[in-house]
Amino acid sequence: MRLGWSGKGSKRSFYVYKSAYVNGKRTTVVAEKLGSAEFICSTYGVQDAEKWCREYIASLNQKVQEQTEPVFIRFSPDQLIELNKQHTFNAGYLFIQNIYYKLGLHSISRAVARKHHSEFDLNNIFSRLIYSRILFPASKLATCEHARKYIEPSSFEVHQVYRALSLIAQENDYIQSRLYRNSLRLMSRRTGVVFYDCTNFFYEIEQEDDFRKYGISKEHRPNPIVQMGLFMDYDGIPLAFVMNPGNTNEQLTMKPLEEKLMEDFSLSKFVVCTDAGLSSTENRTFNSQDERAFITTQSLKKLKKHLKEWALAPDSWKLQDEKSLFNINELQDEEEYKNRIFFKERWIRENGLEQHLIITYSIKTRDYQRTVRNRQIERAKKAADDPASKVDTKRQTDYRRFLSRKSCTDDGEKASHTFYELNEDVIKDEERFDGFYGICTNLEDDAPAVANISHKRWEIEECFRIMKSEFDSRPVFLSREDRIKAHFMTCFIALVIYRFIEKELDDKYTCPEIIDTLRSMNMVKHDGQGWTPAYTRTELTDALHEKFGFRTDYQIISLKNMKKICADSKKT
Repeated sequence: MRLGWSGKGSKRSFYVYKSAYVNGKRTTVVAEKLGSAEFICSTYGVQDAEKWCREYIASLNQKVQEQTEPVFIRFSPDQLIELNKQHTFNAGYLFIQNIYYKLGLHSISRAVARKHHSEFDLNNIFSRLIYSRILFPASKLATCEHARKYIEPSSFEVHQVYRALSLIAQENDYIQSRLYRNSLRLMSRRTGVVFYDCTNFFYEIEQEDDFRKYGISKEHRPNPIVQMGLFMDYDGIPLAFVMNPGNTNEQLTMKPLEEKLMEDFSLSKFVVCTDAGLSSTENRTFNSQDERAFITTQSLKKLKKHLKEWALAPDSWKLQDEKSLFNINELQDEEEYKNRIFFKERWIRENGLEQHLIITYSIKTRDYQRTVRNRQIERAKKAADDPASKVDTKRQTDYRRFLSRKSCTDDGEKASHTFYELNEDVIKDEERFDGFYGICTNLEDDAPAVANISHKRWEIEECFRIMKSEFDSRPVFLSREDRIKAHFMTCFIALVIYRFIEKELDDKYTCPEIIDTLRSMNMVKHDGQGWTPAYTRTELTDALHEKFGFRTDYQIISLKNMKKICADSKKT
């Protein structure tokens, strides 16, 4: 910074000038107006106004070197802002970018680009597809626009995005295996227990094709679907995924992906935890070999009669670390045991396999299930009293399952019209299973330890919920199979990165809190001066800055410092 002035004598006015880049060109701007010589002498009690100004500027230059100098920004109330010029940019992506580079995804994408002799910057496109999937989920065309929202804006054409998707799809297995190996540098992956589940994604089309098939939709939509199978480690971080046509039998999808884990990820010793629908006899047999094992949920309603009677019997229940046996119908104070899990266990032989059958009972779960059912019964009563109601049962958990159709009166005479009434037998039969939970495994471990593993299955369901809700991964409007698979690759990696951010924050915040905060972290750019935050500083933003080692919440950040922050976010 240097001194400048205009006028003569006591009326001479002094200014602080500084060099700055405006619209990419270096120019000189007025950083601060110091006032006239007369004003300076009278205000600061000095004899030589020019000398005081030079000393003041010297102190400013010293603060520049220490990066603590104040910044003065001049605005004019009678000057319009420039037409079509963007002033606000997102800084939340910097935290996502930090994990992206630490996972080595930049080197993975560059390796793919070299292999296929790509003429465009695949890393630039791939990274923006992932950042935008978390922050601004939208179509591929809209993603091209969102790429300009970041502090480091990018520009690429939509046809390049589609070409990039094709390359990503071709290297699906390579990207997944390299991503897993690179992730080991960030944290130890607990793969001794892995969870597997499937979900499906619908398409707004009427006619199926070779990949998008009509199948059993978990949302009961009459649209063609594709199916995703997902493996997750014990900490809730996705391991690997596979996409299949929508009419694929879910039970047949686990073994091929499991073999990829063993071959591409070099994993050989693990326990696979699934729900009952995915755990066929073939899958259980496969995971009883070598150093693998299985844990799967077991429907009590599908147990053989003698096992069902044993499972529901009120006596012979145990509690962890206690030797006494309990009768769950004779507990003196249920509140005392409300947060504890009772269990009983035995070995059975099913389909040629020796299996450890574990039954748990929870008073809290029982009360919750009863509360839900009572609300459904109330809805069923209202539907039965309304002749216009359509009460055909749609699914197993629908409240209409409690209604039975009646075509005759209690006297046996034919009724004038069909009506409905509550089926008390169905209600009583369901009540028998309240609070009970079944597990089958080939492990010899303690029953409470196995139950605790099985109860973590909710996290893989949460993975699917995040992809479908926060990441808006559906409906999908792509039509080519390779691009569809690449789209879900970006969703998968976005989920991996989000989970790592969640772990960095010690699992203290919910998914909507984290994503909404990152999305709102906007900065206003002042040409030639720097960046000012346009978001609210909170405990969460403080935690992000502390964990990731840079801050964007100073009153103003110089252009030089912001450039350094962006560079630091890419350190591997």
